Amino acid sequence: MTILYSLVARGTVVLAEFSATQTNAGAIARQILEKIPGVNDSHVSYSQDRYVFHVTRTDGITVLCVADDTAGRRIPFAFLEEIHGRFVKAYGRACHTALAYAMNEEFSRVLSQQMEYYSNDPNADRINRIRGEMSQVRNVMIENIDKVLERGDRLEMLVDKTEHMQGNTIRFRKQARRFRSSVWCRNVKLMVILILLLLVIIYVVLAFVCHGVTLPSCISE
Repeated sequence: MTILYSLVARGTVVLAEFSATQTNAGAIARQILEKIPGVNDSHVSYSQDRYVFHVTRTDGITVLCVADDTAGRRIPFAFLEEIHGRFVKAYGRACHTALAYAMNEEFSRVLSQQMEYYSNDPNADRINRIRGEMSQVRNVMIENIDKVLERGDRLEMLVDKTEHMQGNTIRFRKQARRFRSSVWCRNVKLMVILILLLLVIIYVVLAFVCHGVTLPSCISE
């Protein structure tokens, strides 16, 4: 999965979050929330090995996600924009006064669904291309997490590879089942066509031998 983790917060107060696999992204994300400078709207990315923490803050609401560095910036920031819009539409002014995790039970499902969509559905990228290259429109700064958090020791992005591989295995099995079903349907169609073709050939031969399309000589006999 391209997007591994996401959260919605007001300042440092996390209102909802979801993780697609076992990871310490949540702990790092909370430190990032404390270090985001100023109170103005911002769009920024922080790198950590082959993972990138993408953050957008609009009208006091921060949406953060963790993605593979291969995902680029267009898809993650389109995901963040989508989540912000859904969250504000769902909760309105309650966003600015809610307690920690007040929306987690309900909105974590939305995070899960949208993470799956933006990670695996090719239509998500088509939609994003129509919206335009967000990374070119907005001033997105990429910094190293170690520098942002101002720590001497190196923070490691820990991902449970077993669960990650299991997720890939499940997707592979689904794809294999779809492929086998497609091959089976194609073989059935081919068999039906061959049978019809064979019947047509037999009829043509009989029509020739029986001197007509109604097989007059054969039927009279």
